[in-house]
Amino acid sequence: MTAPAIPSDRLRLDVSAPAYPGRILAAARDAESRGMDRVTVAETSHNPFIQLARAADHTSRIELATGVAIAFARTPMTLAYEAWGLHEASGGRAVIGLGSQVKPHIQRRFGMPWDHPAARMREYVHAVRAIWNSWQTGERLAFRGDFYTHTLMTPVFAPDPVPDGVPRLLLAGVGPLMTATAGAVADGFLSHPFTSVEYLTRKVLPGVREARAKAEAAGEVWTNRPFEVVGSVLTATGRTEEELRANHVAVRERVAFYASTPAYRPVMETHGLIPLHEELHRLSVRGAWAEMGELIDDEVYSTFAVAGEPDTVAREIHRRYAGVVDRLSVSGARDADPAVMTDVLTAIRGLG
Repeated sequence: MTAPAIPSDRLRLDVSAPAYPGRILAAARDAESRGMDRVTVAETSHNPFIQLARAADHTSRIELATGVAIAFARTPMTLAYEAWGLHEASGGRAVIGLGSQVKPHIQRRFGMPWDHPAARMREYVHAVRAIWNSWQTGERLAFRGDFYTHTLMTPVFAPDPVPDGVPRLLLAGVGPLMTATAGAVADGFLSHPFTSVEYLTRKVLPGVREARAKAEAAGEVWTNRPFEVVGSVLTATGRTEEELRANHVAVRERVAFYASTPAYRPVMETHGLIPLHEELHRLSVRGAWAEMGELIDDEVYSTFAVAGEPDTVAREIHRRYAGVVDRLSVSGARDADPAVMTDVLTAIRGLG
């Protein structure tokens, strides 16, 4: 069953669910029963496609999204098969969020090539679209690029067409080249959790929208679908004082981790926080994670995260992001209860 159309003027709400096999089913069922629009699973310690395929069998309406799957850990063909399988299993409810990940992880964890990431990602998306088009239409596969070549597809290896059309492809990014790539070739842009509203509105969205406008003017076929901007908000909340306190500490350490990462230096620069970034990076090299969290004061914390009881954080997130993004996802501590995060989203829905 395809998810029903959502009114374009409503802020859509996405639940970030844990990828743990023991928790994904309950989280997906809870999100659907409470009227959420999409459930997303990140690629951390588990394959999100496997967990979302399991969730597909226990839900009927809610969209199922990777948020994000690591593109460069796979070839375009590998990704195309995984995404198509999820789309088939869910009755056309798959949404594929892709991210590049950073160079050390791609080279040293996945053992894959890393060079010219924005140009590679642009070609990667084109390659996936070419593969899907071959499966959907029966046209000969003949994709040749600078990074990827896909020219062989015999009938025995081609999945059947899907009645509801190919999956949507969304791209995550932080820097200007990757965010512009999202606007140029994707169906939507996924903001990183470590993205303040100021950075998003001043540094990111103008480039995304300019690139999208050029693609529309060129008549690119994928622009027949509406483009969406998804905001992801770091959130520390809880139903009890103990839960709130634990999540507050965990999110503070997560802010410190992101703030230490060279890839996110432009975000810190926007807020005049380069000295803090450099100190955090030095500590990260030593593995001093707890000490890093102690350097995040309340002002820095509130720039990049929202903390408090569910109703309190819902009002603040709505104040910051309503009218800025089309969709919202709240992201918390690794072990945060997804049902509490859904409490926040439910409260946001009540604000209009």
